Amino acid sequence: MLSSKVTCNSHGQDSSYFLGWEEYEKNPYDEVKNPNGIIQMGLAENQLSFDLLESWLQKNPEIAAFKKHNNDQSIFKELALFQDYHGLPAFKNALVRFMSEIRGNTVTFDPNNLVLTAGATSANETLMFCIANPGDAILIPTPYYPGFDRDLKWRTGAEIVPIHCSSLNGFRITKPALEDAYKQAEKQNLKVKGVLVTNPSNPLGTSLSLHELDLLINFISTKNIHLISDEIYSGTVFSYPSFTSIMEVLKNRNLMNTEIAKRVHIVYSLSKDLGLPGFRIGAIYSNDERVVSAATKMSSFGLISSQTQYLLSEILSDKKFTKTYLSENRRRLKQRHEKLVKGLQKTGIRCLQSNAGLYCWVDMRQLLSSDTFEGEMELWLKIVYEVGLNISPGSSCHCSEPGWFRICFANMSEETLAVAMQRVKLFVESIVKKNTQSRHQQLLKRDSRRSKSLPKWVFELSFDHQREVGDER
Repeated sequence: MLSSKVTCNSHGQDSSYFLGWEEYEKNPYDEVKNPNGIIQMGLAENQLSFDLLESWLQKNPEIAAFKKHNNDQSIFKELALFQDYHGLPAFKNALVRFMSEIRGNTVTFDPNNLVLTAGATSANETLMFCIANPGDAILIPTPYYPGFDRDLKWRTGAEIVPIHCSSLNGFRITKPALEDAYKQAEKQNLKVKGVLVTNPSNPLGTSLSLHELDLLINFISTKNIHLISDEIYSGTVFSYPSFTSIMEVLKNRNLMNTEIAKRVHIVYSLSKDLGLPGFRIGAIYSNDERVVSAATKMSSFGLISSQTQYLLSEILSDKKFTKTYLSENRRRLKQRHEKLVKGLQKTGIRCLQSNAGLYCWVDMRQLLSSDTFEGEMELWLKIVYEVGLNISPGSSCHCSEPGWFRICFANMSEETLAVAMQRVKLFVESIVKKNTQSRHQQLLKRDSRRSKSLPKWVFELSFDHQREVGDER
């Protein structure tokens, strides 16, 4: 008597990515109450700069009380009754200015091309409804955010075909990889409707190079398909190279008013850059008025509250604050990133060189019992249950090479990170010790087998030789 959506198992909730969260929730770490609990390092959440937002709110109490600056008049009723799914004009204007500021004001955004959604999850799904029919395919470079299996497929009926990237070039997108994915979709009788990329990448923590962005534009131009650039981590780029938006590429190539530009869409959110996932603030930016119109109608199923829009419009309109926040937040992210990288390096574990995001892409291949995904899952289970860390295995991100993991660093205190690094250190030392003992035992067994297989005269000859050497001494 229930729909197939209720009974099917295509949501992706059974992925190890989500299962790790479930284990953490059963036994969460607390420095005082549960010091042996699981530390959550699988959540890409930015908790490093809350004090900056809280300080702004303390200095502007009338905004949180929904009162106007000049006359202390309450606008609570006005906001409570507002229900236009086009969104508050003041908020849309403030958001596009903030998006431009993050990109160094190299590009500007038209608020009329912006559609507000309840977070990036809603934005990505809405775009899929706009560009793909059930059974159509979207190409995504691997490794990719595990939630896309849910966001892009579950309700839309669309399919994902991976663009397999390799550690040999730092998991960069290449033309052969794009072409191979397209051919693979054709073999499966899937109509490719577009490519989706995260820039900066989740889980790699790297921003796309200009070469990759040009490749993508050329590819969608040749194939006559769409490109979705998920840029929700654009404000987290903390070191070289700087962030380049797909909009900047379109502008520099004089493609802004072309059909190609109409097939390029941006997803944005304040969940990562401002650390406000609970506020559910997402957006679609598209140059295609048909997509904007359809997405705006669909947004009525997932609106941002008018109170939230008002509050954020005031915060984002404070240019002095946004400038200070972006600069300080990047500094803190860089500092925390360095602590994680150096902490892992001390144990002999290296990370992919990265410049953005709230996580690192970590190479643990040397710790695998076998160079397989079974070996990866075995290691992951040990890290969750024995070490007490919830991290995301590369297989949950559809990585084609076993042994890579995503480890988040911005959702905890510096003290908790230090505890996590100490746990990793002890774990790696225990593995090295076991491996050393195992190799020693293997050598002893090998020598024993060799000794048993040798004839008696060899021992006699060896004894005579040792006696002669002893006489010489």
